[in-house]
Amino acid sequence: MLPDTPIELTIDRLGQLGEGVGSYEGRTVFVPGTFPGERVRVRLEQEGKVVRGHLLGDVVAPSPERRRSPCALNARCGGCDWLELSESAQRAAKQEIVLSALEHLGRLKRDSFAVRPLLMAPTVFGYRRRAVLHFLKDELAFFGRRSHDRVPVSECAALVPVLAELPGKLAPLLKPVAKDADEVHLLAEGDKAAFAVMLKGQVTQRHVEACDVAVRKLRLEGAVLVPKEGSPRIIGKPVLRSVSPLRPEVPLYLRPDGFSQAHAEANVGLVTSALYELAPRETDSVLELYSGNGNFTFPLAASAASVLGVESSPVSVDLAQRSAREGGVTNVRFHQGDARKVCEGLIREGKRFDLALADPPRTGAPGLAKWMKMLGVRRVVYVACDPGSLARDAAGLVDAGYKPLALQVVDMFPQTHHVESLMSFELSS
Repeated sequence: MLPDTPIELTIDRLGQLGEGVGSYEGRTVFVPGTFPGERVRVRLEQEGKVVRGHLLGDVVAPSPERRRSPCALNARCGGCDWLELSESAQRAAKQEIVLSALEHLGRLKRDSFAVRPLLMAPTVFGYRRRAVLHFLKDELAFFGRRSHDRVPVSECAALVPVLAELPGKLAPLLKPVAKDADEVHLLAEGDKAAFAVMLKGQVTQRHVEACDVAVRKLRLEGAVLVPKEGSPRIIGKPVLRSVSPLRPEVPLYLRPDGFSQAHAEANVGLVTSALYELAPRETDSVLELYSGNGNFTFPLAASAASVLGVESSPVSVDLAQRSAREGGVTNVRFHQGDARKVCEGLIREGKRFDLALADPPRTGAPGLAKWMKMLGVRRVVYVACDPGSLARDAAGLVDAGYKPLALQVVDMFPQTHHVESLMSFELSS
């Protein structure tokens, strides 16, 4: 039984979801909005299998790493949950969260692989070049902390300058689509911006007219209306041109209804690290799973004999193929389809690859170890945005005979608990 009255407890560490973690009579307690070393007064509640402490009043004894948040929405918005924690403490916590997940969920001892120094993001505020917002009547909103409650936002300092004030400017212009839409996706590259509206049903003329007005009035590059079923409707020129990391001669194209890394500068470090760990040679064939718009593909192709990119999103595949054509890259090929089905097909055909890179979504890549072994892959680099999925899939690779080589944590999302990491594995002889 949990006590009916408030208790005091000490926060020992930060958990995988960014919450402070303490203990009460041997039970783990998660306390949102708290940091290691703090003494807090909380009311305990059972939420499913988890005990959560709800903070009462101010922190009794704050951590020296705690600071004042620069954002007025910080207490409610679910975006930047670590704004009140110093950057140095954030980085140390992220490294520990990934290592702890590998150790406790993946059963990988810390001394069984090299741990690279954390790769710091060069910009810690105003860095996000993409965002997902939701309608709240006539306003655009972010989800609240640990909920789907909507927090209206007119401007956001976490976004790059060209996007920072766009939510407040865009919302009234998109009023005609508000009831028919699930989400609005913002995207920027340099000083150019575009948006996508994810609809609950089909595109109507009213939707097209509203988005066209928004593009023209706000001097945006374009917009994409994405229906529940069927083909997207393009308005203006929503495809933004960037350059491939490490290969500036190859264009890399982004669209607001497709995936791209949120931090453009940190992404260069991520790609550089992935290539270093994979170490492709000019005779190697590379299989790249979840290849997106070619973020890793073209840098890989500069050193390898060939790269086969597998990606389920037709939008991303189209963008990647355009990059290959315009960049004159002839040793890459893209296959649009589900990673599991494509890998099983490659196995049936008796295909073999020397190296593989996987950059799956948050849910990870179940089955990856079996695919790698049967395709003859000798070295794998796994890029992860979720420590739990990394730990699970890493354990699978180890069970299949792959030795963990090195872990690289990248601070892709400053001011939040989210963390990007990559890990390399090599087939034991």
